[in-house]
Amino acid sequence: MIRFHDVTISYADAPAPALCNVELAIPEGELCLVVGRTGAGKSTLLGAINGLVPHFTGGTLRGRVLVDGVDTRTQPPREFAHLVGVVGQDPLAGFVTDTVEEELAYGMEQLAIPSAVMRKRVEETLDLLGIAELRHRPLRTLSGGQQQRVAIGSVLTAHPRVLVLDEPTSALDPTAAEDVLAAITRLVHDLGITAIVAEHRMERVVQYADRLVHLPGDRTVRSGPPAEILATCDIAPPVVELGRLAGWSPLPLSVRDARRQAPPLRARLADRMPPAAPAGAGSAEPLLSARRIIVRYGDVIAVRGLDLDLFPGRVTALMGRNGSGKSSLLWALQGSGPRQGGTVDVAGEDPGKAAPHRARGLVGLVPQSSGDLLYLETVDAECAQADRESAVAPGSCRALLDRIAPGVDGALHPRDVSEGQRLALVLAIQLVAAPRVVLLDEPTRGLDYHAKRRFVRVVRELADAGGTVVLATHDVEFVAQVADRVVVLADGDLVADGPTPDVVVSSPAFAPQVAKILAPLPWLTVTDVAAALRPDPALRPESAPRPDPAPDPDRTPASNPARDQEPTR
Repeated sequence: MIRFHDVTISYADAPAPALCNVELAIPEGELCLVVGRTGAGKSTLLGAINGLVPHFTGGTLRGRVLVDGVDTRTQPPREFAHLVGVVGQDPLAGFVTDTVEEELAYGMEQLAIPSAVMRKRVEETLDLLGIAELRHRPLRTLSGGQQQRVAIGSVLTAHPRVLVLDEPTSALDPTAAEDVLAAITRLVHDLGITAIVAEHRMERVVQYADRLVHLPGDRTVRSGPPAEILATCDIAPPVVELGRLAGWSPLPLSVRDARRQAPPLRARLADRMPPAAPAGAGSAEPLLSARRIIVRYGDVIAVRGLDLDLFPGRVTALMGRNGSGKSSLLWALQGSGPRQGGTVDVAGEDPGKAAPHRARGLVGLVPQSSGDLLYLETVDAECAQADRESAVAPGSCRALLDRIAPGVDGALHPRDVSEGQRLALVLAIQLVAAPRVVLLDEPTRGLDYHAKRRFVRVVRELADAGGTVVLATHDVEFVAQVADRVVVLADGDLVADGPTPDVVVSSPAFAPQVAKILAPLPWLTVTDVAAALRPDPALRPESAPRPDPAPDPDRTPASNPARDQEPTR
């Protein structure tokens, strides 16, 4: 169905090609998972499938890309609309109409499909994706999972042979992600569609994949069965890392397969315990104290009279399904968002009532739409401006960026870097000021496993320096690595609050893979398991997980006075 013949793709002024001498064949009716580090070329590979690269992006393509026998060099992207459907990372950004039914019909209208056929296809797609009850709903009122299914449906109505999805589950809670992946799998198995999925959260997708395409970062591409590629791949989900550590063969790709091989490992760990959870807050005064917070949008109550204390030295994960009120709570705590009731106290001040320059010194927030904070022409200019605004030494922001996502070209426009690199840039800009209270909304979207491990160190250093960090996230594996405390919201109410192991181990939705595999033992991460097994002579040295090749980072810049220069972010 898809063939790359000796494909090399270069961009103007780039020091090296993005992809070099790629040979790749993806048969019809396969679910192909594309993985690689942030900036390795995944978006370029996906864009080449329907001709957006290079017809829209610019650059030079040497070699041939054939989709169902059609050469992308000789046909513009519009000629592939009936053949290749593309769903981007942000479904809402791609919608062009107001309601679900209108959005499903829009693509067919552009292809001049007869109205009788359009009506039939809309009904079929509504039933196929399980969204018939949403047909008249405004798109902006849908949950993230519902929006993702509508985005998939809007390209399916054209009956494409190939479906390309870029990070389809990155903004979804675990349950919504399972719904979307179930819909994609059904399309592959029942309709014979070829699905190409790029996803950093491999633990969600790899068990469904027929083929894995790995971009190792040297501009080449490796392709093959997932277990074969993952045996030597430098990025892998926790279930695979645990399999490597324990020496399991065949290498498991799902929790179910891993549990079948886990009894001997559970027996070896039965008399050992993971590192103790951090001590409670005790008599420490909270850095932030919120009381009876109420956030309302019209008739919808997003946060219902919630109380929350945030203590120094702690990392708190804010979890819950899409639409549970996490982002609304963060904005209310930071002071820029709506708050119809309640109080927030940080060092005796309410950030919502403080002057802007003072509020930035109290609470820092990185929103989900992180690109909204970028307004200069190059990455280096953004970093330099952040240094000036934060009154830190020149180069501090750039050094922090290199710790989170090394190798970002400083001469590029911030809109031209990958989604993960753009997020890393915004994180560096906000964290370089080191406010005592840091709020991060979905901070790991677009970050690969290596980048997340580096980010864990950044977050821990912020907390260890006496600050407090709140992460609103659906990334359960990241929570297992970094969070001391988990707070779970549902419909704006607090439904669970406690140490991370106590909350997530007992949760079917929020438990990490290691916890599911080793249950009922309270282990959360492969790192903890490896540390516990290290003295055990039964552990084979060659099976231990590879260390992160990135050098140890420098310390996080110290806290600085509030920024008082304009323009401000």
